[in-house]
Amino acid sequence: MRTRRSRARITLAVLAIFAVVAVFVVRLIDIQIVQADELNADALEKRAQELTTYGVRGDIVDTNGAVLAASVERYDITASPRSALGRQDATTAVAEELAKITAITGQNPAELMAVLTADPESDFAYLTKGVTLEVFQAVRDLDIPWVYFDLRPSRVYPNGELAGNLIGFIGTDGPQAGLEISEDECLAATNGSAIYEKGEDGTRIPGSFVTTQEPKNGGTLHLTIDRDLQFYIQQRMAQTYSELGAEWVTAVVMRVSDGHLLAVVDYPTVDPNDPSLARRDALGSRAFSWPYEPGSTMKALTAASLVDAGVANPSTPVMAPGRIYLSDGGYIKDAWAHDDTPYTLTGALVDSSNTAFSLLSAGLDADTRRDYMLKFGLNEETAVHFYSEAEGTVHETSDWDERTNYAVGFGQGLTLTAVQLASAYQALGNGGVRTPVALVEGCEHPDGTVTDQPPTEGTRVISAEAARTTLDMMENVVSVGANGPNLQIPGYRMAAKSGTAEVAENGVYVDKSVISFAGLAPAEDPQYVVVVAAGVPTSMVSSTDIATTFHDVMAQTLTTYRVLPSGQPSPALPLRW
Repeated sequence: MRTRRSRARITLAVLAIFAVVAVFVVRLIDIQIVQADELNADALEKRAQELTTYGVRGDIVDTNGAVLAASVERYDITASPRSALGRQDATTAVAEELAKITAITGQNPAELMAVLTADPESDFAYLTKGVTLEVFQAVRDLDIPWVYFDLRPSRVYPNGELAGNLIGFIGTDGPQAGLEISEDECLAATNGSAIYEKGEDGTRIPGSFVTTQEPKNGGTLHLTIDRDLQFYIQQRMAQTYSELGAEWVTAVVMRVSDGHLLAVVDYPTVDPNDPSLARRDALGSRAFSWPYEPGSTMKALTAASLVDAGVANPSTPVMAPGRIYLSDGGYIKDAWAHDDTPYTLTGALVDSSNTAFSLLSAGLDADTRRDYMLKFGLNEETAVHFYSEAEGTVHETSDWDERTNYAVGFGQGLTLTAVQLASAYQALGNGGVRTPVALVEGCEHPDGTVTDQPPTEGTRVISAEAARTTLDMMENVVSVGANGPNLQIPGYRMAAKSGTAEVAENGVYVDKSVISFAGLAPAEDPQYVVVVAAGVPTSMVSSTDIATTFHDVMAQTLTTYRVLPSGQPSPALPLRW
């Protein structure tokens, strides 16, 4: 009897064991086979953390390869609040660890503790962003298990304000100004992504890092700008700004042979490393974006148009009155009082007579004169298409009144930018052919290919003979004109023209002016154009006061590029008849 009971108990026990085992087997099959994919995915989702892997934004370099803007390694320091606060004696331990971190980063420990405790169950919080390699290494060496690091490239501008007007800067929302924004397609990087797995304590599991998308670096933007020349001119224009008490000053240096901009300086300007320190109106480039009435620098273009059209030559006579009276009771006058004066076209250019040019311009109808202006590149953006570039304004001739019909010939009643003026003078120096303006030489991509090279096909504006004749007249401005002693560079022939233009506010000319000089050298074989301008000077108010600035910028340009001196003197042309 006992034996039977024992056997029954054993049988029941065995059956129970089999039943339990069967349940576990079924469950195991369910977990490991039936639901394996789903459960593995859930587990991986809980362990997996996605990271952004950053591509590197491309450098901006000058024509010689000097770096003007670059991306450097910076690090975000992050934390897992759940791992930090989920330990025994967490408050004391975390306080001590935060004290060590903030001793390196210079932050407030209490503020970081508030970051951690804001969401104690979170696995992610920023402790600080964009620290240097040295700070990253120091914090990493603390070996705090709940602290992590992410590489994040950042933008730096090693030359500070140098060419800041052109380069632009990067803000929290991306490119904000200058080439950083207009050439973003070349410079921009494409970020990638990666996944890693973390353990229960929040630490990264070794060997679990998997790249899901490779990052792509940006291209290198090669500029035509010469950093060293830009530096000198920027210093010189800062001096001019102070001496003249001006609201702004600008300078442009352009190579005649190809229209390449070698320096474009605006002052005041911006340091891209800290744009908040700059004036709001100094965040871009005035040379591209601030049109102004050019004044008498326009007379060189008017003279060239008259000569090319065959209605005037350097000796064409004109009796210039002291004033030309208009039908509305107003008048056109020169900057000095004089009786009727028998000028030649050359003399009118040298003495900068508004009345003489008003009469001489009548040799061409208004539409033809405007067509010449447009061929010189006025009223349209340059080929650079700089961010926020202005077109300037040359009104339709149907909108010209009697005064404007005269005034456009001597640089009032229309507007242009300093770069447009340099481009127009480039045509004078290039045998009458205007070459597209270039600021970017090309975009060099990571694979070595180069795109975005500037256009090179020029546009004939005037004949080569008319261009040469105009330069001969402009040389007399330097050789015998009133500003000659301030302009002349020993050993070099130079062609130049001054400009003083009244400033219009709300359609009315006020007691403010823009003074400027524009010219080419060496005049017998022009290689460089220089334009300098000062807006609303207060301590000095005539173009004479910016002549020495023009001289210094041109002299430095000729020295920088080792231009040989001229072999012959400038031609002497008759100024009167």
